[in-house]
Amino acid sequence: MQGFEKRFSREEEKRIRDFWFSKNIFKFDKQSSKPVFVIDTPPPYPSGDFHMGNFLNWCYIDFIARYKRLLGYNVFFPQGWDVHGLPTEVKVEQATGKKCSEVERKEWVKLCEEWTEKHIKAMKEAMLNFGFSIDWSTEYRTSDKSYLKAVQLSFLELREKGLVYRGKHPVNWCPRCETAIADAEVEYITRKTRLNFIKFPLVEEGEIVVATTRPELLHACVAIAVNPEDERYKEIIGRYAKVPLFGQEVEIIASESVDPEFGTGIVMICTFGDKQDVEWVFKHGLPIIESLTEDGKLKNAREFSGLSVEEAREKIMEKLREKGYLLEHKEIEQNVGVCWRCKTPIEILNKEQWFVAVTRLKNKVVEETKKVKWIPSHYALRQINWAESMTWDWVISRQKVYGTPIPVWYCKKCGNIIFASREQLPVDPVYDSPPVEACPKCGARGFEGEKDTMDTWMDSSITIAFHAGWPENFNHSLFPADLQPNGADIIRTWDYYLMVRHLMLFGKAPYKQVLINGLVLGEDGRKMSKSLGNFVTSKEVYEKYPADAIRYWAAAGGAPGSDVPFSWKEVEHGAKLVTKLWNIARFCSLHIKEKPAEKDLHIIDKWILTKFQELKREVKQAMDGYKFNQAIIALEKFLWHELADNYLEMIKHRIYSNDESVKFVLYTLLKELCIMLSCFMPFVTEAIYQRLFAKQEKESIALESWPEFEERFFDIKAKQAGELAKNIISALRQWKSRHKLSLKEEIGKIVIECDKETEELVKKVEDVIKGAAHVKQIEFGEAEEIEVERMKIDVMK
Repeated sequence: MQGFEKRFSREEEKRIRDFWFSKNIFKFDKQSSKPVFVIDTPPPYPSGDFHMGNFLNWCYIDFIARYKRLLGYNVFFPQGWDVHGLPTEVKVEQATGKKCSEVERKEWVKLCEEWTEKHIKAMKEAMLNFGFSIDWSTEYRTSDKSYLKAVQLSFLELREKGLVYRGKHPVNWCPRCETAIADAEVEYITRKTRLNFIKFPLVEEGEIVVATTRPELLHACVAIAVNPEDERYKEIIGRYAKVPLFGQEVEIIASESVDPEFGTGIVMICTFGDKQDVEWVFKHGLPIIESLTEDGKLKNAREFSGLSVEEAREKIMEKLREKGYLLEHKEIEQNVGVCWRCKTPIEILNKEQWFVAVTRLKNKVVEETKKVKWIPSHYALRQINWAESMTWDWVISRQKVYGTPIPVWYCKKCGNIIFASREQLPVDPVYDSPPVEACPKCGARGFEGEKDTMDTWMDSSITIAFHAGWPENFNHSLFPADLQPNGADIIRTWDYYLMVRHLMLFGKAPYKQVLINGLVLGEDGRKMSKSLGNFVTSKEVYEKYPADAIRYWAAAGGAPGSDVPFSWKEVEHGAKLVTKLWNIARFCSLHIKEKPAEKDLHIIDKWILTKFQELKREVKQAMDGYKFNQAIIALEKFLWHELADNYLEMIKHRIYSNDESVKFVLYTLLKELCIMLSCFMPFVTEAIYQRLFAKQEKESIALESWPEFEERFFDIKAKQAGELAKNIISALRQWKSRHKLSLKEEIGKIVIECDKETEELVKKVEDVIKGAAHVKQIEFGEAEEIEVERMKIDVMK
């Protein structure tokens, strides 16, 4: 058996990591009769940086995976990589200095694949270093042929159900990425802008003043709106106004959506300034003027055409001022939607796109979300509120190259849409031929393959079905997933899209529980950010501390769902706990060479075993409730104080005399403590297990069973006696410390004044007190109704 080095080392971590990997310790056993526990691991975008938010998320997943295995579950812990789409293309553009449109299609895909593989390698290495118990035989990429096939098949099935359609509708558009994006991909920032007060002449006579933040869209103004309850403007409803500079005459309509308190209470409706404009246009049957190009330049705007939004705004303002239309402007704050990846302000363009009809499932999503167990429970409201707020269907087509191809072709003559056959999948219509030789509608033979690809969330929102083997080998024991773990920031994307897609495909919610982790904050309490100077990488922490120490921070830092401040001090404390456990095991290894038999137990052994049963009950309750911070703190407190500070000191004189019963207790305590701690600190616990227990127990600590509460080791009287011994020894140590004496200094006699019942308990642990506190003689004095805590101890040299 390998011995204990003086310190637990990084080399030991690597040895343990290689041991797990070579032995396939965490492989899901498809032949097992054990109950299954399925985790839908979020496939991360391979940025190359396994940041602290990723780390916290995967720690929570791993804590649960390891715990469930110890409980006897056959745990399915897969790992995918969400490689496609806008996130990757933006990064490749930044890395190469070229836009997708400037590179040949196949070459661009190759660049994206190379970038992806490089960053997957770095992130996978980090995940292995941190000891996440992933079944790496399940590893996949959303670009794999099997995954592409599943995504394209889901598209075809939803189309057959009437839930996928193509149409021309207003969509969120990123002019920098030049692609449509979904509502869930729009983030909001606050910025300062100008509210401009512009004079609009009324047709026939008079004038009104319109307040707008978007004068650059005057050329696309199609109506003016006022609130019907606003007494100032009732008489102008139904009249027409003339748009400054451009001259189109537009009707003044009534709408309760107009806020009379904002600006002048008169707003212009443009196509499209925002979502409210879209609502007004369709509600009132207004015309649509295409106002912007795909790259964010004005169109149909006379001399202002071809200018960017910012350039046009300034030139139009200048012209309005020159012509006397601009009365004043004032600075205000506004919320602006930006692209989730490049942070460019979005526009709304009227484009022909592919959509998923998510608005039809609002009620069903809400209903099923309420049935799911959310941890913490209040996060269910985020998904419910998001589903209820859906007014637009999900636009799923992206004007990008690196993505899952939309499996359709268009007849060049009549525009008829040809869908791929199931047998063809996966297919790329840019290069592959359609399943027909001639158009079924017009008989023409020329076809054009769809160049757009699918939204990356169309890929990642079928992970649960894919993990279960859909479509070919759908294993219903793996569906729905038992646990869906992710960050609070992606509930409206990850959790929502998973729910709506699986409901559409299978009519069933895809997950039973959702575990939410909060954000990782900097030590200053603010969101971790490079720009704020409070950013720490997981690699930076790993280079300084053991992996188990960093995992300790993740467990102890806070409850699931709450934001967790990163703390170097907490990581350092975790490192000290690793050292403490290692040193305890080293001490035990000097005396325990094989599995000891259970002997007659001393009362102090019964005391520590009773305390240990209470600990096991407390930790299991915490783990069942996903309260990792409570579990790790309880384990640490027992290890450091009850075991190290007290019990080991109480039994040293016995273990040095080769007492077999104390060896049994130490073996039991250390083994079961390591098993419970292995959820959080798997490296040091596995290293200890390999040295002290594996020969006579299991191959790995990960294959052990969770320690159960044992009634035979629960003794209230022994607990009372042990607590008395602990308190008396502690009092004597303090007395020695006050008198500047060595703890090994011998005390001639102590006199304890207490009641008879307490005296009987103390006598049971008299040998422990004498041995641990170096006392030669204990005498008792009488006391009436004296509480144990107020016991008087007289010490005499």
